[in-house]
Amino acid sequence: MSHPFSLHGKRGLVVGIANDSSIAYGVAKAIRELGGDLAITYLNAKAEPYVRPLAEGLGAPIIMPLDVGQPGELEAVFERMKACWGTIDFVVHSIAFSPLNELHGRLVDSTSEGFSVAMDVSCHSFIRMAKLAEPLMPNGGTLLAMSYYGAEKVIEHYDLMGPVKAALETSVRYLAAELGPLNIRVNCISPGPMLTRAASGIKDFDELMGGAIERSPLRRLATPEDVGRLAAFYIAETGNNITGNVGYVDAGYHVRG
Repeated sequence: MSHPFSLHGKRGLVVGIANDSSIAYGVAKAIRELGGDLAITYLNAKAEPYVRPLAEGLGAPIIMPLDVGQPGELEAVFERMKACWGTIDFVVHSIAFSPLNELHGRLVDSTSEGFSVAMDVSCHSFIRMAKLAEPLMPNGGTLLAMSYYGAEKVIEHYDLMGPVKAALETSVRYLAAELGPLNIRVNCISPGPMLTRAASGIKDFDELMGGAIERSPLRRLATPEDVGRLAAFYIAETGNNITGNVGYVDAGYHVRG
């Protein structure tokens, strides 16, 4: 009998690695350490030199470009996984984007175009991934997205991304309901603030991190490795009966309200 926390024989996609401090890299590393096989994507040619060595270090047999805003690129990744593996067991969505001027402005001043781009990349791309994953998961599987506490409560300077992440969390619940009969589990992980390249775009982020440490019951920040361990838990047999869930990896920050 296999260990319930083993990922041997599990294969799937991790989207969102930018460098070795990315949450997505922490997740990919944890999956690989537990025996899972990975398909890894990089945003574009500029990002490739940073991501490819990490993906190769994890022994990923599939390394491809993926900009979810470019027609056909997402479909190409899933076609490659189908050709290479036939079926997959997990998809990890760890991407978000907002035009910088929108992110640094008030929500009330956001433009329709900026809001639409943020929603498409940060939320609807996960729904598109779920649709493409469904036929490749005949025996069930796990879909994971990354959220943030700003989806629930107002976090200073998070602005536009708050409603977008709230939409992502709600999408997780609806997808869990729709795909549950196929034994496809859909969950969200909500890390507290941590120093990643994506987070550095948020105004006064150092102040936000300092405040999170003070407010967290454990008086510390979580790490991408912490997120990776929870992701692996969801993907392994240990997560077989967990779906529609938001799992916090934030040293307890969310209990302060």
